[in-house]
Amino acid sequence: MSYTLKITQTMSNIILKPSFPPNPNPSVDAESPETQTIIKSLSLIPHVEGGYFVETDRDPLLIPSPFPPNPASSFMPQRPGFDPAVRNASTTIFYYLTPQSPQGYFHRNRGRTVHTLHQGRGVYVLIHADEPDLPGGGKRVETFVVGHDVAKGERPQ
Repeated sequence: MSYTLKITQTMSNIILKPSFPPNPNPSVDAESPETQTIIKSLSLIPHVEGGYFVETDRDPLLIPSPFPPNPASSFMPQRPGFDPAVRNASTTIFYYLTPQSPQGYFHRNRGRTVHTLHQGRGVYVLIHADEPDLPGGGKRVETFVVGHDVAKGERPQ
């Protein structure tokens, strides 16, 4: 499967439009038997941003949150028991995109996030916060392929 990402620049912002529709309701039953086996073996559940996931680690240490209490996105539901005043020192998830759910929705991460490739390829688009060095204090858009062909500029992380 081949996907492209169209980037359209407007006067003061950049609009990113995927060239294929995401599957808003991934279903394990719609996946291939091999993919269903992986999902079930790893106890993955549908992720609200597309694909499947399982939390593999959560540091019990709670630290004061440096972020404002309002949600980063109206798209994201609040977790039961969520307290915006504190956060865990770290968490780790395994995130799995499949042929039936091949795209993670555009989303904001307030904290530092590290994505490590295990298999496959994908296009990542990072929109960095306002940067004073850019004319007008704009946003820097970074696009790269996450894959195993490092010699051709792909990144494993």
